[in-house]
Amino acid sequence: MVRFMDSSNPLSVRIEGFKLAQCLMLTEQGCSRVVSMFCEPLVEAIVSAMNEWKLKEGKGANDQIPLMIEACRLAMITRWPGKHHLYFWKKGIDKVLADILMPNFFGKYPSYHTYPLEEQIAIARENLIDNPVLVLRPYVWDILGWLAMRYAEDHDPKFSENKAHFDVLTVAACVAFEDIIGRGNQLCHDDVISTFRSESAARVVLMMISSSCYYISSKARSMLCEVLNPNGERYLKQLLYTLKSPSYGVNLGMPNLVHIVISLIGLTCFLALPHYQGFIVESSKTLLSYMMGRSSASFCIPRSNYALHLKSNLPGRACCFFHPEEWEGKDVILFHNLWGLSVSIHHSGSKSKCSIMAGLQTENVRTELVNKLLEICKDSSNCGARWFALYILTYFSYFGFPSELGVKIGKALNHEDNADIELILADGTSFCVHGVLLMVRCPSLLPPEQLFDGRTIDDSSSAANDSDNWRRKFRKEIRLSSHVNRLELEKLLEYVYSGYVQVEEDSVKKLKILARRCGLHHLSGLLSRRIPEWATEIPSFDLKPALRQGRHTFWDIILESKASELSWTCSICSLSVPHMHVHRIILWASCDYLQALLQSGMQESQSQILKVPVSWEALVKLVSWFYSSELPEPPSGCLWSNMGTKEKLHQLELYVELSWLADFWLLEYVQEACFRIVDNGLCSTRHLSVRILQMAANLSQWKLAEAAANHVAPSYRQLRQSGELDELDETLIEMVRVASVRLSQSRGE
Repeated sequence: MVRFMDSSNPLSVRIEGFKLAQCLMLTEQGCSRVVSMFCEPLVEAIVSAMNEWKLKEGKGANDQIPLMIEACRLAMITRWPGKHHLYFWKKGIDKVLADILMPNFFGKYPSYHTYPLEEQIAIARENLIDNPVLVLRPYVWDILGWLAMRYAEDHDPKFSENKAHFDVLTVAACVAFEDIIGRGNQLCHDDVISTFRSESAARVVLMMISSSCYYISSKARSMLCEVLNPNGERYLKQLLYTLKSPSYGVNLGMPNLVHIVISLIGLTCFLALPHYQGFIVESSKTLLSYMMGRSSASFCIPRSNYALHLKSNLPGRACCFFHPEEWEGKDVILFHNLWGLSVSIHHSGSKSKCSIMAGLQTENVRTELVNKLLEICKDSSNCGARWFALYILTYFSYFGFPSELGVKIGKALNHEDNADIELILADGTSFCVHGVLLMVRCPSLLPPEQLFDGRTIDDSSSAANDSDNWRRKFRKEIRLSSHVNRLELEKLLEYVYSGYVQVEEDSVKKLKILARRCGLHHLSGLLSRRIPEWATEIPSFDLKPALRQGRHTFWDIILESKASELSWTCSICSLSVPHMHVHRIILWASCDYLQALLQSGMQESQSQILKVPVSWEALVKLVSWFYSSELPEPPSGCLWSNMGTKEKLHQLELYVELSWLADFWLLEYVQEACFRIVDNGLCSTRHLSVRILQMAANLSQWKLAEAAANHVAPSYRQLRQSGELDELDETLIEMVRVASVRLSQSRGE
């Protein structure tokens, strides 16, 4: 593949080579695999192709632009971390980017860095205007932004050969930023393509300012201050006016939405500059008002909707390929709104913070804002926005990552019945906790030795008959250091169990120390109120690792599926039927039915084996939901299309079976998810609808039966005439007939 990109090949071959590489590197995982094998030659081929235009003259130069576009598209692998970043810098990506922005710049100004700053700015402005390859600019800005964000924190380009080239790029980016912000509302009246491209130019400055590399960040800040002088305050007031304008609170066309994004980016950049700290309070209130006033779903747009250079031009379709969203998520306006608010709070002094918070002291306002931020935190489609919402929540004493499963497991914190560990403080105060949750969420609280001396639960009658005595006998005592006090441990355990915690300001410092010592780095980061780094993933509340064998297991109950023809051997116990070793406390917290059963005092509540009346495969899916709040779904796209009819039917039957159990066990979410999966599956496999209809009816799953009848309805007459409906009873046939009549009426037949 890399060989095809070489300049010795015909142009068309090289272009296809770059497209193939793009296919293989559409995701971070794909990028990581390719980079691990061909990093240096791959980067060298990209940089060489991006520099091709400079090496040609006249008509030949223009012929290279399609190749350069594909090379730039591939260079956007810089959005992901990895060693390829270092090779991009080594191969001179900074000089290549500068040459694309301002052709032959270093040839015309070999001593540019010796010119006075005002002259440097004027030269950059003049050369940015005279550019024959504007189509490449959005790529250049995005690549530069990602390179800046991913630059090693402890690496200083000031002492490397990259300094002169990078400084030119910084001046160019700041000049482009000022031109865009200075145009103000005129942006909406420019041609659409120009407006869309402007967003990349504004965005790169924000990313440079936000770089973890001190040199890049400080250089961008100081240069932007110089470029904006003396018009900065006028620009800032214009941005505030735009965001306060009532006309921007209604549904707008795409150019106006992009203008809002640019205004939010611009305001965030201003708020990061010390010179404009006097506007912090007013800007924060503007951003808060804008966020609280947004409610229309039509405002939600991902960046890819207007950043045309991000759209893939790869041939064919990738129906079973997962295309991850950008970190900005599906609502880029919300993302930049929260980023701006986070920066304003982060950079404000204690006096300004007090002023900002004073405006929120009315209980109704504070409660409304906190609820909105907590709602944002639960939306998995907006990863970046969630991080900034979490950061802002730390100023309202909320620390952590709210989740559906966390809410359930949090109920188990004070439930001692199934506790198998006792944490004892130096003053004698103790907390009864559950080893499985410490094992997954905070393993540093567990001792290194095996807790239960290798004893596991099997089908022996002794274990089943005296489970309470067994738990009391084997409850492990762990004595903690005298440096740990009751309040901090209580808050730490609350975070471990639920994923988030409310902490008063006077306890933040001590809890942060304890969290750091316990290896809870995400909690420690929030308690330190550090602005989240670009593309940081939200840690998931996932307990599935507890199902694997390891140093500790803490299994204390067995879920046994229906008997099957499977040959079964367990490495843990002597049971010869399909089963899973699980944890009572997770079952207790995840399912109200099981909670009542395990507390009922009946025989089943004491037994170490709980029979679940579903197949083994359905049981595996159910347990996965108990431990993650996510129900595994069948294959989709071409994987589903290429599956045989028998296997498709089997997959759908699993979810019908699960739907029945969810109905019985009061698992409303699981039942709804099963309905959605089966209904979607029948859309492409209508010929299986009769079988699913029959099974759903047999299990009294009438909502599913109704959905299956709707899928059979278009073929009702043919199936009736062919006798394929004869296997159904009259009630089900009538259900299909009614669905067919309803369909005909909706079509006006």
